[in-house]
Amino acid sequence: MPLDISIMPSSLQVKTPEGCTEIQLPAEVRLVPSSCRGLQFVAGDGLHLRLQAQAELGTKLISVFNQCLQAQECCTFYCQSCGEVIIKDRKLLRVLPLPSENWGALIGEWCCHPDPFANKPLHPQEEDCFIGDSFFLVNLRTSLWQPRPELSPMELCCVSSDNHCKLEPKANTKVICKRCKVVLGETVSSETTKFYMTEIIIQSSERSFPIMPRSQFVQSVIAQCLVQLSSARSTFRFTIQGQDNKVYILLWLLNSDCLLIESLRNSKYIKAFPLLEDTLKAHSGSAWSAVKVLYQPCIKSRNEKLLSSWESDISVHPLTLPSATCLELLLILSKSNANLPSSLRHMNSFQEDDWRVQNELMIRSYIKVAFLKM
Repeated sequence: MPLDISIMPSSLQVKTPEGCTEIQLPAEVRLVPSSCRGLQFVAGDGLHLRLQAQAELGTKLISVFNQCLQAQECCTFYCQSCGEVIIKDRKLLRVLPLPSENWGALIGEWCCHPDPFANKPLHPQEEDCFIGDSFFLVNLRTSLWQPRPELSPMELCCVSSDNHCKLEPKANTKVICKRCKVVLGETVSSETTKFYMTEIIIQSSERSFPIMPRSQFVQSVIAQCLVQLSSARSTFRFTIQGQDNKVYILLWLLNSDCLLIESLRNSKYIKAFPLLEDTLKAHSGSAWSAVKVLYQPCIKSRNEKLLSSWESDISVHPLTLPSATCLELLLILSKSNANLPSSLRHMNSFQEDDWRVQNELMIRSYIKVAFLKM
């Protein structure tokens, strides 16, 4: 069938004897028609071509790492899933980043005298908030187990009878939203609680709760975590694990400067999974900053050899999230992969010469490609 293709700065038009299809680009994206190359029609996929694009994205990223966490400011902590207030009007005098999780093992290289931090865990004071790779540490005081207005929406699973936290089995340390029963974090000590970034929104008390789709929030938080960690630690491979240290996903960050424009023509995944219904609310003509990742699921004992290889590699960084969120992320990655043309969904070989030989195991595993919106 003959095809007549017209490329304009703001649209792409394909004419056939059966009709005409025109794809309008978002206003902030412009094509350079003279840069078109590699034009071909792939059976089962459709039209493939490469174009230079110019974009001026004014989209503001979902705030994750600062999340209005400015010193001397009163903040309110919300459950992201249902909007319930978890901590109300908490004034934070210090907002500080935590060192890497293995900082204790490096003390010997830093100090010429005995370890001054031995048996002294980093716990925030009453008006502190410490920021980790994927979590916040907040001091909630021993009065947490007494009825208080600012903490009433939260249930702490604690088995002690004298109203003090006893760190028994880890299952008894979960912090759960009273309204929607989502796991928000876990207790670290009798006064310190860890909240996961994927479950909590922190806003200035002067602002109202921002309603946003769950899937959009999860992938934005994870994407920004990957970019931050890759920049700070030169780490590009990650394991996504639950609170029980069970690994759900292997992730390899490829590109952090992608531009993604989606259409909603394929809606069968949206109908099957309520988590993805949020996509229907998004404007199909909008452009997103995104990261490109390779991933492999590790559920149901899949990719055990590859997982064992990654776990023994010190360059692979673990990210811990609630188990339900790990499954949500896997579903989001699977949907992104399914939206790609079939010839672009997998990558089973690398052409670059500088990939290490030890990664051949991942190459042979026929890895999947996906995008996460920021």
